[in-house]
Amino acid sequence: MAQLVSPQWLADHLSDAGLVVLDASYHLPDACRDPEAEYRAGHIPGARFVGFKTIADGSSGLDNTVPQTAAFAARMAELGVGDDSTVVIYDDSPHHTAARLWFLLKMFGKDAAILDGGLNAWKMQARPLSHEVPAPAAATFTPRRDDAFMRDKAAMLANIDSRAEQVVDARGAARFTGDAPEVRAGQASGHIPGSRNVPIAVLFEADGTMKPLPDIEAEFIGAGVDLDRPVVTSCGSGVTAAVLSFALARLGRESAIYDGSWSEWAADPATPKATGLA
Repeated sequence: MAQLVSPQWLADHLSDAGLVVLDASYHLPDACRDPEAEYRAGHIPGARFVGFKTIADGSSGLDNTVPQTAAFAARMAELGVGDDSTVVIYDDSPHHTAARLWFLLKMFGKDAAILDGGLNAWKMQARPLSHEVPAPAAATFTPRRDDAFMRDKAAMLANIDSRAEQVVDARGAARFTGDAPEVRAGQASGHIPGSRNVPIAVLFEADGTMKPLPDIEAEFIGAGVDLDRPVVTSCGSGVTAAVLSFALARLGRESAIYDGSWSEWAADPATPKATGLA
């Protein structure tokens, strides 16, 4: 199965044994949207709603951080994701939040695909929606956690001097440069010194589908990213960083994510911060 699947592919395989479709929609608080209520109002038939609070470490003090291994395995099992399941993830979010669950599954040893264009693409093709909430049987999910896909603040601080890994920031350009305030009140503006900026919006067409691979590659190269060198992705809280990591994976490049991202970095007055394009 490809990393990115079309609505046609999903429609053709929706009745396959072992297929699990997951709705990983998530919104920032200021969007005033309830993703679970929207799911209940109409979703891809058979899809199960994930809920970001159920796949994050609520004790970390930061938004959306990687959960404890046992907790993530239990949640996947509860959703019916088993070791032999074929998983397709979608969302209905401008932040393309399906990529965050894709990253977590990858980190815990499970391959998954993302529905190109998400729920909007499904609706645009006039495909059926369901109001029925499935009650899947619990599955056996065996986690194989690989922390090589994650970086912490100490590693990022060390990297400022070594520059062993390129840091690519997924936030919008104005937030990256510090010309616009952060979405989380009280946070400093700017970026980790030495970072490059590839806002996730540049990776998508107007209809929300991903751009062709040559165009995606061009966006990274145009931002000054050397695709032959290691990359760590970052954003506000580790969610849209996963969109960059997914795009890089489609280009055949592995990357890690700074899980605390700008939320953690900006909260520490001792961390260096850069503004502008430097």
